[in-house]
Amino acid sequence: MTDVTSTTLACERRPSPAALLWRRFAAQPNAIIGMAIMGLILLAMAIGPLVFAGHASSTFEQQDFINSFAPPSGDHLLGTDNFGRDILVRLIHGARYTLAIGFAAVIAGLAIGVPLGLLSGYIGGWFDLIAQRLVDIVLAFPSFLLALALIGVLGTGTVNIIVAVALTSFPRFARLLRASVLSVKELPYVEAARAMGTPHWRIVLRDVLPNATAPIIVQSSLEMATAILTASGLGFLGLGVQQPIPEWGAMLGEARQYLFTYPNLLTYPGLCIIAVVLALNLIGDGLRDALDPRLK
Repeated sequence: MTDVTSTTLACERRPSPAALLWRRFAAQPNAIIGMAIMGLILLAMAIGPLVFAGHASSTFEQQDFINSFAPPSGDHLLGTDNFGRDILVRLIHGARYTLAIGFAAVIAGLAIGVPLGLLSGYIGGWFDLIAQRLVDIVLAFPSFLLALALIGVLGTGTVNIIVAVALTSFPRFARLLRASVLSVKELPYVEAARAMGTPHWRIVLRDVLPNATAPIIVQSSLEMATAILTASGLGFLGLGVQQPIPEWGAMLGEARQYLFTYPNLLTYPGLCIIAVVLALNLIGDGLRDALDPRLK
């Protein structure tokens, strides 16, 4: 009786898979640094508009030509740009657009790549052949050049930027998930489900997909960093989000003519892009180590 009670208590005290995952993730110093950086950016993005609500330059498009190129001061902590707009206010508002574009592009890429990779790996045959040749065609082009060509066809605008970036990212999701599905579908519990006559759709959704998504979770954070870089590059070239919306890449493109006279106009949005991309890569590395079965 004592042994049974001890075993029951041990089972009750056993942490959940989510708790074990968080424990492994939190044990990675790089992951904690990445989470801290992203936390600060999200906090500034959330409370920044409230802090500057009563400020003279509380809106990112408000111009003040008298105070153009003003140095940092109590009224403008990071100074002003060529139109007298507060740089800090524009950076905080720009974080919303930059992160939203990256997040939406990754979601759209997942919506295309996950079903394609899942069905390609599970069904195989002619469907796998056609799907992978489509993936090969897209992967044959450099991502940024392909996004540039798509923007040339679709035109500028936030929605078109998201579509262009998503169409350059979905092949990596499809290829990665296909490789994971090919290994999972041969495992004994999947073969047992087939032998019991379980419908294929239920096997795919209940047995295959949940056990094949770990690489996709890691790739999503890395793809978001890539999406932000691609969108910022398009904005720098004037093909992304249009002014006066303060997307960080567009801010860089607008300030490049003042590189030698007022370099701070490029420095601040450039540092913001670096910080976000670094944080997402650190988080991705932490997720990879936390989800690696060899480290469990």
